[in-house]
Amino acid sequence: MITSSPRFLFIPVSSAEGIGEYMRSLILADAIKVHWPHAEILFILSQAAPYAETCPYPKKLLKQSPTKHIVEVNTIISDFQPNIVIFDASGRQAQLKQAHKVGAKVIFISQHKRKRSRGLKLTRASVTDKHWVAQPKFIIGPINTFERIKLKFLKKKEPTCLGAVFPTPSFAQQQTLLNKYNLKENQFILFNAGSGGHKKNNKFCIDIMARAARNIALETTLTPVIVYGSNYPNKIPKHSEMVNIKSLENDDFINLLALSKAAVISGGDTLLQAIALHKPTLAVPVSKDQPDRIQACRDNQLILDCTLNEDEIAITVKKLITDKYLARLKQAMASIPNLNGLDICINDIQELLLEQNNEKENRNSY
Repeated sequence: MITSSPRFLFIPVSSAEGIGEYMRSLILADAIKVHWPHAEILFILSQAAPYAETCPYPKKLLKQSPTKHIVEVNTIISDFQPNIVIFDASGRQAQLKQAHKVGAKVIFISQHKRKRSRGLKLTRASVTDKHWVAQPKFIIGPINTFERIKLKFLKKKEPTCLGAVFPTPSFAQQQTLLNKYNLKENQFILFNAGSGGHKKNNKFCIDIMARAARNIALETTLTPVIVYGSNYPNKIPKHSEMVNIKSLENDDFINLLALSKAAVISGGDTLLQAIALHKPTLAVPVSKDQPDRIQACRDNQLILDCTLNEDEIAITVKKLITDKYLARLKQAMASIPNLNGLDICINDIQELLLEQNNEKENRNSY
């Protein structure tokens, strides 16, 4: 029988700039609490991350990202004795080995080819029980022959492509959000540049998007809604023609995205979430790992894209919201499989807990 109070340790990459890995871990932690209400959940985060203090779960804070603190992380693993450890784009080889040593099931999440290949090294793959890839297969492509041979030698399964991971939109929550921000469904455009901490030429990327949004507000009947992000350090401006929001919880952001007519967002996880929700999207890269993902989505005619330039964003948004492009993008998005991998994650965790329980019973029978 699987324990009703399993222990989960989340170790996402965390820093003062990005937020994607932490947000994915938070979404997964919330889903775990629904399926295992008595689960014990612990996060290990960098104290430099702006969201570290507001994390709703118990946490251990380190000076830098957990990957840089091998001894400290291994001590936490030994003390907490987790059933499952989830390394999201993080983890030194020694940390994965320590989790395996204490009897935990190890899950590694990669988000691009280089990180996936790193997770498929023999020493890492041998102590990894599940390898999830936070990309759909049409973006990242298959593993190579040598990697497949290594997994066969280790008797391990190939990495599972999750696509996006996000909570299911809620009608009641959507109505609350529409009332709170005085919005109407399908009458606004959502703007977001990820965590809000990314810069280009010493200017915050979301500020560049916001200037483009003001032009959209003046030239169309749609209301721009700007979500600045929890890592944005400046005071949030006020404009009568726009709705400016400091940050949103995961489920609120997803519900607002589902209600929008279109979205202007960066090339991170939110891009995949928008596609999964069949939301017409203009993708704008704000970090070096995003152009390849954006190009793959563009090549499949799922999005429009442009550079981080306020004039180009404004021009492309006006193209995006024409009937021609709205219909074309929605038709292309409808033709691809569901991209929400949250159910896959929960099913895999259930499988790992059952496997762990069977191993424990077998040991006790001797």
